[in-house]
Amino acid sequence: MLTLGNGYLATRGAAPEASADGVHYPGTYLAGFHNRLPGGAGRPDGEESIVNLPNWLPLTFRPAGGDWYAPGRARRVHEHRMLDLRRGVQLRELVVVDPDRRRTRLRQRRLVSMANPHFAALETSIVAENWSGRLELRSGIDGGVSNAETAARVGAGGRHLADVTGGANDDAIWLTAVAAGSRQPVAVTARTTVGVVDAAAPATRTVVRDAAAVAEMYAIDVLAGTPITIDKTVAVFCGRDRAVHDPLTAAAEALRWAGTFAVLLADHVAAWDRLWSRFRLDVGEEHVWQLPLRVQTFHLLQTLSPHTVDLDAGVPARGLHGEGYHGHVFWDELFVYPYLNLRLPELTRALLEYRYRRLPAARRQAAAAGMAGALFPWQSATSGRDESPVRSPSPVTGEWQDDRTGRQHHVNLAVSYSVWRYWETTGDLSFLLDHGAELLIATARFWAGLATYDPSDDRYDIRGVLGPDEYHDGYPGRAGQGLDNCAYINVMVAWVLARADEACVLQDRHPGAAPWRAAAVPAGERRRWTHIARRLRLVFLPNGLLAQFAGYGDLVELDWDRYRRRYGDLRLLGPLLQAEGDDPNRYKISKQADVLMLLYLFSAEELTALIRGMGYHFDPARIPATVDHYLSRTTHGSTLSRIAHAWVLARTDRRRSFHMLLDALGTDLADPAHSSTREGIHLGATAGTLDILQRCYTGLEVRGDVLRLNPVLPEGMDQLDCVLRYRNRLLVLHVDCDQVRISAGPGADPPVPVAVQEQVHLLAAGAIVTVPLRRRDPGADRA
Repeated sequence: MLTLGNGYLATRGAAPEASADGVHYPGTYLAGFHNRLPGGAGRPDGEESIVNLPNWLPLTFRPAGGDWYAPGRARRVHEHRMLDLRRGVQLRELVVVDPDRRRTRLRQRRLVSMANPHFAALETSIVAENWSGRLELRSGIDGGVSNAETAARVGAGGRHLADVTGGANDDAIWLTAVAAGSRQPVAVTARTTVGVVDAAAPATRTVVRDAAAVAEMYAIDVLAGTPITIDKTVAVFCGRDRAVHDPLTAAAEALRWAGTFAVLLADHVAAWDRLWSRFRLDVGEEHVWQLPLRVQTFHLLQTLSPHTVDLDAGVPARGLHGEGYHGHVFWDELFVYPYLNLRLPELTRALLEYRYRRLPAARRQAAAAGMAGALFPWQSATSGRDESPVRSPSPVTGEWQDDRTGRQHHVNLAVSYSVWRYWETTGDLSFLLDHGAELLIATARFWAGLATYDPSDDRYDIRGVLGPDEYHDGYPGRAGQGLDNCAYINVMVAWVLARADEACVLQDRHPGAAPWRAAAVPAGERRRWTHIARRLRLVFLPNGLLAQFAGYGDLVELDWDRYRRRYGDLRLLGPLLQAEGDDPNRYKISKQADVLMLLYLFSAEELTALIRGMGYHFDPARIPATVDHYLSRTTHGSTLSRIAHAWVLARTDRRRSFHMLLDALGTDLADPAHSSTREGIHLGATAGTLDILQRCYTGLEVRGDVLRLNPVLPEGMDQLDCVLRYRNRLLVLHVDCDQVRISAGPGADPPVPVAVQEQVHLLAAGAIVTVPLRRRDPGADRA
């Protein structure tokens, strides 16, 4: 949680004098920089992992003749660390007493520059409080690191860096390495300066090298109470960077022109100030949510920032904060893009282009399965090949078992959903026609090919699939064979088929905007898409509620009270049942939202129209009963589950929505005993909590080229203020219990239609629209 990053480079919050020892874990990562090591995860050629790069932090001290300070050496009598969110700086104060009772105070400031993505810097002040004499310092770059954070749990990891070489010149040290498999080069240069007030003589410098590290040692005489200052400035480049001949030359040149720590800090703070002005989301300085919201925003922007736009990188599920899931890209982007669409849409576009560049690999994966179209893998990294593990250890017993999560083919539905919502929000026709339409068409072809026709009732079935609920991968006695007519998948397929057809219409309507390579989809194929979309089968429970999949109603009810008494926390219910020799496929249980994901992705009006368009009667008045049915059978084994459930409860049970969101806000902040945050933040949950306030509680949606607002603030929140970017207009939104006020920045843009509780207003540039809110029926929210 003390990681600093800028969307290109991130460094974990480990102390500069620490090394990986089971408690501390220094880690530096570059977005999209992966490597493959053989073996592990059930794959003979291994699994790609984000690479733990050379550690630039090492800096320690000792009185001459003493031990170098490190965790466990000397007596630590005081330590305080702080993360300055506004300025993007980590601050630290440390007081240690060595065996000779010499007391030394250390203060540090650390940054990873948001102004220049290749720079990081560490400022250290050391005061010998009760002693005088010779002080020695050691500042280095360690290339002997490995990926060891998750190795014991997943059976992977290891040393990814090869050909490590280090050296020095008159004022800097440098280290280069290559990724062992991909041979991608990386270079780190470091400049350390030592200053002492009224020093009789400058510090002496000695360069020390070993097989995988390089360091410089300084010796200087100090007086009790007189501070010395050590500035360490670092430049990091890799072979994936643009406009670079070779990483070492680029890093050396950048460092040569780098300013002092004070200069780097000023530029860095100014860059963060600009970001905060764009990503403002305020609920009141005294509100219990305000600080967690800023922490979430801070860590989101350290992973995905304006610097990410120029990279070939996706949305890593665990941020750039650790090695969880090996830095892979999942469907978590589905929870990230809606927030970015209304803040930094060019970033969403760049991240969707990461998917587009891997469309050929997705087509190959579909073809290998005997299918048409494209199938994105559940876990993706550099090339777009499937990085999903074949086997993984049980989180309960540690025993290795078959891992079938890679069969979650609905990831391509998530990509298509994100494409269309980006287009709706931004009106970016060039992206839709140049990239988005092809993604939509390829996804439509995959699912149309998977649907089988039953002429007896003019319905289509989709069989042998997995939905978002990972507790069910088959039927009782048929584990791993998939499920039939998953409601989430079938409704999403119907929606994507319609959007693919609509994209084709837009191509025909705007031939000048369509790319030269655009291929026309035959009219017969589009007619089949329409027929499938209208006739996909859904299954309903005897009480009329939408069934999660065919056969769900025949499953056994779990004795929840018994299992809560036995285990307490049931977030690992599926693995717990397996450890008992039981089968989760037998029960009406869910790890995370499945049917209810539909209510997260679509408004009640949209979902009603979708299901009715599939030829079924659907009463939106039954939505609260549907929520209650599945929520009472969900363990929230995924961090994304509470995001979806907080959303779907917002209109029917504001109090439960409030508490569900509190739990989601605490995913990485308040529940370390049940969280894997040490391996990286949960980026989908991070962005999803922000988006609940931005879109859910404001009722914000874009539909029919109108920005619509229908606010329902939760209990305990009196106001919400945020800045939005809608179709290149900067809008400032204020919502309280009585009114909505939305103002547009000055400019030459034409007025934009804004609807508040379905009352449409034209918002001109530089204008303000204030609309009183109609009072809700107090009985609408259940206490």
